[in-house]
Amino acid sequence: GSTSTGGTIVTKDETKVYEKASLAPSVEKIYDATVLVKTFSNETLTSTGTGFVYKVDDKYGYLLTNNHVVKDGTRISIVLMTDEEVEAEVLGGDSYLDLAVLRIPRNKVIQVANIGSSEKMHLGDTVFTVGSPMGYEYRGSVTSGVLSGKDRMVSVKVSSTNNDWVMRVLQIDASINPGNSGGPLLNVNGEVIGVCSLKLVDDNIEGMGFAIPIEYAMSHVATLEKGKKVEWPVLGIE
Repeated sequence: GSTSTGGTIVTKDETKVYEKASLAPSVEKIYDATVLVKTFSNETLTSTGTGFVYKVDDKYGYLLTNNHVVKDGTRISIVLMTDEEVEAEVLGGDSYLDLAVLRIPRNKVIQVANIGSSEKMHLGDTVFTVGSPMGYEYRGSVTSGVLSGKDRMVSVKVSSTNNDWVMRVLQIDASINPGNSGGPLLNVNGEVIGVCSLKLVDDNIEGMGFAIPIEYAMSHVATLEKGKKVEWPVLGIE
């Protein structure tokens, strides 16, 4: 039989075993919209990350990733789930948001992500990610966990200044590793609720990852698509 949570009760050797609902149908909704992002500086691969297609128009597909993945690159390429490599153009990025918008030709897009809402999420809700931890070899890795915290205030180092920037983020316990940066965080329906970003990396810390709420990201994409600078208020007090 099944349960109201979408799980299944399976009888094995006369023992009833509760099996958690599989995320496989939800993974299918995002898997081919996710890409590996490769950043080159003078033809040397300097960093890899993850990105996802959030919209298309007649000519282009538009991808979100983390700004720190692409900011120092002279050339960006993305690897699709079919293993095809495509040159990508960086339209705009912002260090404080840690978001960047890339575009690729429309005919290269396989799938477009569904955008959801992080505000409707509750603590303990199942979340999952698709990304490329540790680069090419492990691209397309799926990890899952729960929403551990909302409205967490985390200070982020922004390279151009010594000041810390405080960002409101979602906290998750799904494992995120270097290379997952810029990948989608999803709810059980396979809708994007956040963009995986900084991870608290410390020998004593286990299972604390962070994602930028998708509402916050989407409220700035129009500016980034046009290559405009996001205007941030400055107090000017040292």
